[in-house]
Amino acid sequence: MQHLDNVINLFGYAAGFGIGNIMGITIEQKIGLGFVQLNIISRHFTDQIANTLRKLKYGVTILPGEGGSGGVAIIVVITARKVQKKIIEEIEKIDKDSFITIQHSLPYRGFIHGSRK
Repeated sequence: MQHLDNVINLFGYAAGFGIGNIMGITIEQKIGLGFVQLNIISRHFTDQIANTLRKLKYGVTILPGEGGSGGVAIIVVITARKVQKKIIEEIEKIDKDSFITIQHSLPYRGFIHGSRK
């Protein structure tokens, strides 16, 4: 934090800070600690998505909902972050047009099983 009055030092500091952030985020994504909640809305393939995920031993909850075009079902899956990509790939094999949101999930009570294979 010294000599930041020199433009080269200022750019060096900014570049190091930015690269450090990028590397940290990349490493954290590769490690994949923690849990995520996936909310999936599919117009026509809700049951097929849910059955596929259940066959793969993921816990699935289906909630009723109402969208602008009528009734929908919301599929909720809470799982380890490291398998989120695999689940999304399985969903997209069935319905490429499904609406998927991902949220960080911090389990408070109860027990979340891993994959029950």
